[in-house]
This record gives sequence, C-alpha cells and structure tokens, in this order.
Amino acid sequence: MAAKDVKFGNEARVKMLRGVNVLPDAVKVTLGPKGRNVVLDKSFGAPSITKDGVSVAREIKLEDKFENMGAQMVKEVASKAN
Repeated sequence: MAAKDVKFGNEARVKMLRGVNVLPDAVKVTLGPKGRNVVLDKSFGAPSITKDGVSVAREIKLEDKFENMGAQMVKEVASKAN
C-alpha cells in the first residue's frame, strides 16, 4: 500500500488553489465567438483539436496530487450546476 501524502494549512490551500485556477484558465480560451482552438494530447492515437470547453475540462489531469484535487473539485461543481 502506498504512503499517503498529507498536507495541512496554507501549503495545502495554495496547492489546491493552483489546481482550481488551472481549469478555468484552460477552458476560457475556448469561449465566445473569438474562442481559440486547443490541442488535446491523447494517451493513444493522434492529438485532437477542439474548441469545446467541456472536452478541454475533461482532459485536465495535473501531476501534483493536490493541484489535481483542486481541478477535479471544479469539474465536480460544474457538473452539478448543469
């Protein structure tokens, strides 16, 4: 069984906040009539080009565990709102 990485206080908040901010920064470039395309690197096959913010959000997986938790929380909240 792998050891758990436990963080408390400001260190945990700062890392999770970075993850919370990464997701909207990646999605907002696709919004509106002047929205830009985003290239998504797939683990299999060719990369895909999309202007769909939902597809971009689904593909966000961050290397740092705590930053990834922040990004996943934003996705969860967004899915519950719709």
